[in-house]
Amino acid sequence: MTNTAHTASSRLGLRPGVVTGADYRRLVETCRDEGYALPAVNVVGTDSINAVLEAAARNRADVIIQLSNGGARFYAGEGMKDADQARVLGAVAAARHVHTVAAAYGVCVILHTDHADRKLLPWISGLIDASEEAVKETGRPLFSSHMIDLSAEPLEDNIAECARFLRRMAPLGIGLEIELGVTGGEEDGIGHDLDDGADNAHLYTQPEDVLKAYEALSPLGFVTIAASFGNVHGVYAPGNVKLRPEILRNSQAAVAKATNLGEKPLALVFHGGSGSEQAKITEAVSYGVFKMNIDTDIQFAFASSVGRYVHEHAEAFSHQIAPSTGKPTKKLYDPRKWLRVGEQGIVARLEQSFADLGATGRSVARAI
Repeated sequence: MTNTAHTASSRLGLRPGVVTGADYRRLVETCRDEGYALPAVNVVGTDSINAVLEAAARNRADVIIQLSNGGARFYAGEGMKDADQARVLGAVAAARHVHTVAAAYGVCVILHTDHADRKLLPWISGLIDASEEAVKETGRPLFSSHMIDLSAEPLEDNIAECARFLRRMAPLGIGLEIELGVTGGEEDGIGHDLDDGADNAHLYTQPEDVLKAYEALSPLGFVTIAASFGNVHGVYAPGNVKLRPEILRNSQAAVAKATNLGEKPLALVFHGGSGSEQAKITEAVSYGVFKMNIDTDIQFAFASSVGRYVHEHAEAFSHQIAPSTGKPTKKLYDPRKWLRVGEQGIVARLEQSFADLGATGRSVARAI
């Protein structure tokens, strides 16, 4: 990474906190044009949100916070009987939390919702309704962008439905992420089985499909594209997944040739980044990837950290008065103790991710 790139980033001077509209687009295009990417982390509560923000602030890096439909439902509470209502209310509550505290961390945050297939389109519609109300009240939408994943459907249907939603989202300052091709594995009930063997043709997007989607959707609003290049959700044994980042390069070339918009006209997304080889990550980012999802690794970082703590203090998680000492164990099983340990696990893993993606020290937020 060059000093020139760092200087260019710092000159943006965007307002810290959640970015939407033109500021969201400027951040995405800066990442793409300067050759670095941001980690995208699925959150499920204030603990994971706060840990992501802490990591971003420590590394002076911008970050992407996103909610899956299950994460949004969990945020509202598994005791809420109406799951559809919980998905909307949980996502709205999480968004408001991020809007309330993010600016104080001094970095820019892209606030996003993850995979929504056909059955989850009412969830996205409900969140657009909420953003319409937020725009009336504050002048800003709740989310930077939403993802619609109709990759299992015919391309024409995928594009038509995405266009319908983008026409509502764009006037509010909300971007759209679409998926073309199939990302293997599963994310909160959305996904596809991974067949045995490394070369699964359905895991690779065709550049002509990317061009068709871009030409149809880009006139309507700002679009980012998750083009599949063999990536999968989760972590799989070596050899079971064959990443081909050159598909991203070819997609950029196809759109560049047709539009004369420069070398990297597309803002691309890397789903299923957990467990990927560093060389493949670096190559993908060089082709215009601005965002990489690392949900599985973050979950493990939290869980393994808490697991070690519980193992080290096993007595406290079985007895309020320690049999070995006769003393209360409350200070050890206090949720703030072990939840904090989990947060620290997230922070440590994200520090590695910021470095891997070239994002460390490159926040475009102005100083506070």
